[in-house]
Parts: sequence; C-alpha cells; structure tokens
Amino acid sequence: MDRAVVFDVDGTLVDTNHLHVTAWWEAFRQAGHDVMMHDIHRAVGLPGHDLIARLLPDGRDTGQDDGISAAHKTLYATYADRLPALPDAGRLLRTLAERGWTVVLATSASGGELAALRRAIDADDAITATAGADDVSEGKPAPEPVERALELAGVPADRAVFVGDTVWDMKAATRAGVLAVALRCGGIPQDDLEEAGAAAVYRDPADLLARLDGSPVAGLEQRLEGVPMGTRGPSY
Repeated sequence: MDRAVVFDVDGTLVDTNHLHVTAWWEAFRQAGHDVMMHDIHRAVGLPGHDLIARLLPDGRDTGQDDGISAAHKTLYATYADRLPALPDAGRLLRTLAERGWTVVLATSASGGELAALRRAIDADDAITATAGADDVSEGKPAPEPVERALELAGVPADRAVFVGDTVWDMKAATRAGVLAVALRCGGIPQDDLEEAGAAAVYRDPADLLARLDGSPVAGLEQRLEGVPMGTRGPSY
C-alpha cells in the first residue's frame, strides 16, 4: 500500500459535533460564561484550550480553562455508549481499504473518547493506524496531526487525501500539502469549506462513497496507478 486516506473523526465519520456544542455550552455556563451555541459550533474541531481561548475574551481568568475543559469531557462522556456513526462511514473505510488505500484516523480525541468513536464506526478491520491527541504537540489547524498520520501510513503528502468536516481540517490538510476533501455533515457551509482549501465537498460519507469513482480520491488513485483518466468513471 503506497497511498493513504486520512480521516478526521468527529463530525466526519461520527455525528458528534452538536453533542460537543451542547457539552461545551454547559461547561461554559457552569463556569459563568454565556457563549452562543452558534459560535461554539464554528470552533468545534479546535483543541480544547484553543477553543476556549477563541470563544472567551482576552483578559479572562485563564485559571478556569482546565476546569472548563474537564467539564466538557465529563458532559460529553455521557453520550459515549450511544454515539451515532454517520451513514455508510464504516462501509466507506472498508471500501477504500479493499481498493488498496491505507486508512488512518487523525483526531483530537484520545483514550476512552477515541475508543467510543471507533466502536461507533465499527470498522477497525479497515483502519491501519490512528493519530490521536496524545500523538501530537499541536492540534488542527496546525498541520502536525495530518503529518503524523502520514508518518503512520508511511506515505508522502502527494500520495494522500484528507477527509474532514471543518475549516480547521481543511487548513491542516492544505498546510501539510495534502489534497483536502470536505463533508458537510458537520454543519459547516460549503463556501467556508472551499475557502479553507477543500478541493471537493460532499454531503456525508454515504455521498462520498456513492460518488467515489468521480471524486478526488479516485483521481489520485488513477494517477498513481497510471490508469487513463476516466477509465473508472468521471474523475474529479
């Protein structure tokens, strides 16, 4: 295997973004901060302390940050046994693995949270490796999570595609030199995803799977295999 597809997880493969929004909203409320859910939603995908810094004003008591982050984790953990995979998420990963792609996850989750996400996807047989929060020093939109995923896959950036659902995902992928594909199932508008670097945008994993042969994934696959463009359908 000499090519890889790197996937974000929250909001891309598992329908969790709005659960995170609710958990962050309550964590902020418990700490005495009134933060709009819309603003929280647009910040989801950032590492916890970066999200807090983005949403709370300068000059705040930063001594609260660890407590807010811990409260979010505790509140979000109540959903751990009922996280819903997005349509055809597991099937998409298995299809890619069967086509010779190395499938790697790049996520800000770790520990029990990551384990719960993988249970929801139910496709461990297709996943080669995972770059989690504990494997990097800086989260998205920095390129490090994507770069670490590529190291685990053993492929260079020009032999990889990244699939995510937030502007932070798209920025991390493009900064790492990786072709970025976006899904709208995380709730971010298509225009924002394209502005952040998405080469193509799909509704959800099921939509990408249904149109896989016309996607940038298939386009790279054909280029790497030396297959004439269009042999497997209209490449992106």
